[in-house]
Amino acid sequence: MAVRRGPEPGPEPGSGPVPGLALPFLLLLAVTAGRAGDARQEEAVRALARRLLGPRAAAVSLSVDPALAAGGPDIYRLWTPPGAGVAVAVAGSSGVAAAAGLYRYLRDFCGCHLSWSGAQLRLPDPLPRLRAEIRAAAPGRYRYYQNVCAQSYSFAWWDWARWEREIDWMALSGINLAPAFAGQEAVWQRVYRNLGLNQSEIDKYFTGPAFLAWNRMGNLRRWAGPLPPAWHFKQLYLQYRIVERMRSLGMTTVLPAFAGHVPQGILRVFPRVNATRLGHWSHFDCTYSCIYLLDPEDPMFQVIGTLFLKELIKEFGTDHVYSADTFNEMTPLSSDPAYLSRVSNAVFRSMTGADPKALWLMQGWLFQHQPDFWQPAQVRALLHGVPLGRMIVLDLFAESKPVYQWTESFYGQPFIWCMLHNFGGNHGLFGTVEAINHGPFAARRFPNSTMVGTGLVPEGIEQNDMVYELMNELGWRQEPLDLPSWVTRYAERRYGAPNAAAASAWRLLLRSVYNCTGVCVNHNRSPLVRRPSLRMDTELWYNASDVFEAWRLLLSAGAELGSSPAFLYDLVDVTRQAAQQLVSHYYLSIRQAFQSHALPELLTAGGVLVYDLLPELDSLLSSHSLFLLGRWLQSARAVATSDQEAEQYELNARNQVTLWGPSGNILDYANKQLGGLVLDYYAVRWSLFVSVLVESLNSGRPFHQDQFNQAVFQVERGFIYNKKRYPAVPSGDTMEISRKLFLKYYPSALRHSLAGPA
Repeated sequence: MAVRRGPEPGPEPGSGPVPGLALPFLLLLAVTAGRAGDARQEEAVRALARRLLGPRAAAVSLSVDPALAAGGPDIYRLWTPPGAGVAVAVAGSSGVAAAAGLYRYLRDFCGCHLSWSGAQLRLPDPLPRLRAEIRAAAPGRYRYYQNVCAQSYSFAWWDWARWEREIDWMALSGINLAPAFAGQEAVWQRVYRNLGLNQSEIDKYFTGPAFLAWNRMGNLRRWAGPLPPAWHFKQLYLQYRIVERMRSLGMTTVLPAFAGHVPQGILRVFPRVNATRLGHWSHFDCTYSCIYLLDPEDPMFQVIGTLFLKELIKEFGTDHVYSADTFNEMTPLSSDPAYLSRVSNAVFRSMTGADPKALWLMQGWLFQHQPDFWQPAQVRALLHGVPLGRMIVLDLFAESKPVYQWTESFYGQPFIWCMLHNFGGNHGLFGTVEAINHGPFAARRFPNSTMVGTGLVPEGIEQNDMVYELMNELGWRQEPLDLPSWVTRYAERRYGAPNAAAASAWRLLLRSVYNCTGVCVNHNRSPLVRRPSLRMDTELWYNASDVFEAWRLLLSAGAELGSSPAFLYDLVDVTRQAAQQLVSHYYLSIRQAFQSHALPELLTAGGVLVYDLLPELDSLLSSHSLFLLGRWLQSARAVATSDQEAEQYELNARNQVTLWGPSGNILDYANKQLGGLVLDYYAVRWSLFVSVLVESLNSGRPFHQDQFNQAVFQVERGFIYNKKRYPAVPSGDTMEISRKLFLKYYPSALRHSLAGPA
């Protein structure tokens, strides 16, 4: 639907591309220089040290001196001053640089480790003194963190205590550029009301909390909503604290901006506006997608975009960097380069209308997601609708599908080399360590490279700690690492003690699950977490026996390392991966038995899978707090201020990790292997599948996938709406459950894996 277009605004002076590369990088420096003062950053990093180390922080001197960097990328210095009072002095060019220097000391000299799965902070007494000064300079200006989707897959239900831990981790990891997206819907609601929309029209636009990421990118509307008033108040409170803490540490916050998408109510209030309904997104129909996009030359584009950003800046201040994604997984209305250039220019002008220093940070996912549409002419047009240097592109999937290589470094716009790694927050051991270890350095050497940093952009966090520790360290390195040596030291730091078996286990994992080569996408496609069928993919990119052997080695290290929280997490994770491989083995046995009409073999394999392996796996996952469905659901309910809100939020949380939509629209995309979910969702599906196959053999009637899908959908939907409460506190002995599984399954597992990949 297109509505009559209003008068066309004239071009803004200076809005066209600026030739050359010198000016863009000067602009980058100019618009990102406004961080917190030195004293404020110094106090913030000292407070971080006290939270981390308690009284032992008194033995560490921390200071911030911007002159260290002389206007360039961050630098930190470590040294031991004369006298006995201070073990180490850390000076950084910013609060983040000082925090990164502190973690370097804790990691390399104290044998400590910090990750999502826990901290290992057994400090030596006394703290070690340094024999010589250490000085490290970041090779690029930025170390970026966060994917737009992580706001929903991982951050949706966070309170301030969880955000505080994350921001501490970010600072210690050297992250200095990150989005701060909480609370934006409250500001948008204010803007829409001022424009004349009623509450009903606004409620029909916003999705529920677990799906807001895709509302913000113009993919979804209304699904799992509306947003209760209390949600807005709580998110505003969080945003105030998030931006204050991030800026106090010297981080540059990225705020949301207007990408051109509007609620349908805009057409009622402004009937002459020129807006077109976009097509459906993914497997959603227009009930929940098909959002309206304003024409870039319609005057309301600038009115709405500038009004929103002014309101946002008034509320939260600004570091002059803004994020907007107009065509995320959406085909533009035209492939005409002139149209695409007008769109990006309109987005940018709506930013500069509120902030003349604005810098646009854009995800580059669209270019590799729809390569048939985004040919060089279209990419160049979109990028050159913004003055060179006033946009940074996140090369979002650079470890597998780098875009900078075929776009001549994004045709002159600065870019950040990013590791995407994870989709949907899936569990599953995975990594592309060789690509990560060499990719950023190759990108810097690329002819006329405009690379300005590295980034971590997983869709979901709290998985595969090792990969993120590696990437964070590479953000401060000038050359690749010796990976086998690095991972050996990693294991020692993570568990707080050297252990030959644990180190060997990690070297096996490094060469197998963590060394996917080529184009590797970590959507966990294990049959375990997929709706069963007779055509399931069981192919692995690695030798399954390496995981089984790593499992054995970790168990053998348990007597010595079993008191380490990180060790217990890893034992669960590796056992889970081994069990995932075993599920594939039993699935293949089930399929072969069915196709051979061998009912006894089908009953045996199906019985072991449904009545033993999956319940045992569920017990294992239920023994660790970070693998509990109840933790995810309870965090959703904890945000609520009423029973009605609690029910809505829990439905959001249950739907996201299962059906992902009202009818399985993106089924199992955000699959998780969690205690409770394995037993009451995945195992029930498998039980039905085996039962239907058995009935098929008994009756002589063929198996029909469509009929099974209809039946199993009732199981899947039933799980979302059941009222069962799941524990948020672990139960059971992780070591004993893992050992029991090992003794029961390891010999046959190893035998089958050595016989060849499935």
